[in-house]
Formats: sequence, structure tokens, C-alpha cells
Amino acid sequence: MPERQVKVPDESHPITIEPTPQRVKVTVSGRVIADTTAALTLKEASYGPVQYIPRADVDMSLLARTDHQTYCPYKGDASYYTIPSGGDRSVNAVWTYETPYPAMAQIREYVAFYPDRVDAIQLE
Repeated sequence: MPERQVKVPDESHPITIEPTPQRVKVTVSGRVIADTTAALTLKEASYGPVQYIPRADVDMSLLARTDHQTYCPYKGDASYYTIPSGGDRSVNAVWTYETPYPAMAQIREYVAFYPDRVDAIQLE
């Protein structure tokens, strides 16, 4: 199996991570899944901004780990969680980089949510 290529963000593929100035709340099926004032906003190339939320501010008891995994040459291996209360729409709704590459070390112990697989990701 060939080795995976590890890339470092640069001008051709910029990635920035900054503290989110607002409170971030994530809801599914009328329940608050995450609520934090310590989120990070990750902006990558031409993709929309993503809120990364500290695990400590997520009710992890409402999530179920899955076997699904993906790979990003900039961040590393992503693991996924389903939100059972969200039904089929919330399968693999949450991802995390448990051992991100050094350039993305800030997102270790954080999770992110697909906006179309939860009721809302609110910035207040």
C-alpha cells in the first residue's frame, strides 16, 4: 500500500484556524448537542468556514462512533460519529481528527458537524 501524501497548507491551499468570537450551539431533534464559547473557525481554501467545537463542550453521550473514516492530506485521518436521535439524516454527522498532522494540531480534541445533518449550527 503506497504511503499517504502529507501536505502543509500554503498559498495554493490556505488553511487558517482562529477562535470563533461567538457562542456556537448545535441542535438535533430539539436537543442541544453542543454549546461552547471556545469554538475554532477553520477556513480551508475555497470551502466554507467550519466550526470545530471542543469535545468537552459536546454531549458525547448523544453520539455513537461509527467505522466510517476519511483522509485529508492536510489534516490526517478523520473518524466519524452518528447522532442516533437525528435518524438517517444524522448518520456520520460528526467528524474529528484525533491525531491531526502537526500543521493542524489545534483541532485535536475538537469535533465538527455537517450543517445539513443537524437541525442548526447557531452562532450567537
